[in-house]
Amino acid sequence: QSGDIALGVNKSQEAKRKENGDDSLGAGDQGMMFGFACDETPSYMPMPIYLAHELTKALAKLRKDGVVDYLRPDGKSQVTVEYEDEKVKRVDTVVLSTQHSERVSMKLLEKDMQELIKRVIPAELLDENTKIYINPTGRFVMGGPQADTGLTGRKIIVDTYGGYGRHGGGAFSGKDPTKVDRSASYAARHAAKNIVAAGLAKKVEIELSYAIGIARPVSIFVDSFGTGVLSDERLQEIVNKYFDFRPASIIKNLDLRRPIYKQTASYGHFGRDDLDLTWERLDRVDELKKEIGR
Repeated sequence: QSGDIALGVNKSQEAKRKENGDDSLGAGDQGMMFGFACDETPSYMPMPIYLAHELTKALAKLRKDGVVDYLRPDGKSQVTVEYEDEKVKRVDTVVLSTQHSERVSMKLLEKDMQELIKRVIPAELLDENTKIYINPTGRFVMGGPQADTGLTGRKIIVDTYGGYGRHGGGAFSGKDPTKVDRSASYAARHAAKNIVAAGLAKKVEIELSYAIGIARPVSIFVDSFGTGVLSDERLQEIVNKYFDFRPASIIKNLDLRRPIYKQTASYGHFGRDDLDLTWERLDRVDELKKEIGR
């Protein structure tokens, strides 16, 4: 990055005023970041993105284990979930696209993918009106960037909450943790997940706003969508008490200066029970429970 940017990142406004410690590192850019969690799934993720990731993981396992030998690496899924009174009611639509060899018949591919979907998605969420689309174009032999040019590579929705929670627009990949697009999004998720796991709310979103070169967020906003056992104002006080959103603190507390990011390149950065990601740990639950006498 340029020397102009480094002026604020390497030495924050607070540090220039002789404050020290975790105030020393300024935010690497301005912007808004969101962290979200809800109690719909075991990983505290919204049901649609949870099911979509489970489908693509199962699809990749079929290919890697050699169970279905005609599958190729490119593939994706999309799940539409119907809600009633803020609760998951049923799966309305499943879209599953997978690259395949030229020799396989569409009939066999559809049969195998239908079986995969029924193994992954709970039976009580599927009904006779659920629409399933498998390779809607009818053919998917050529895959990857070779087949589809103009790729942006940002993946901001599939990397986060599948469009359920809000997004500030900043991508994660390719950025070091001084860039709050990445590190503050992780920290906000960590706080939100612990709040829901502690029973302080059934659903919560935490918004952080930063100015480049300033260590402390210029804004912290907590929204429990009416599900909190305490007021949003009180939840915000609790968040401020237990979580430090200064970049240097985030990097230290979540141990972000490590080569850990490659494993988040597929299946999302959040809700990853298959990985030991620091921002997914439920390590503040006991402290948070004390705030409601549990």
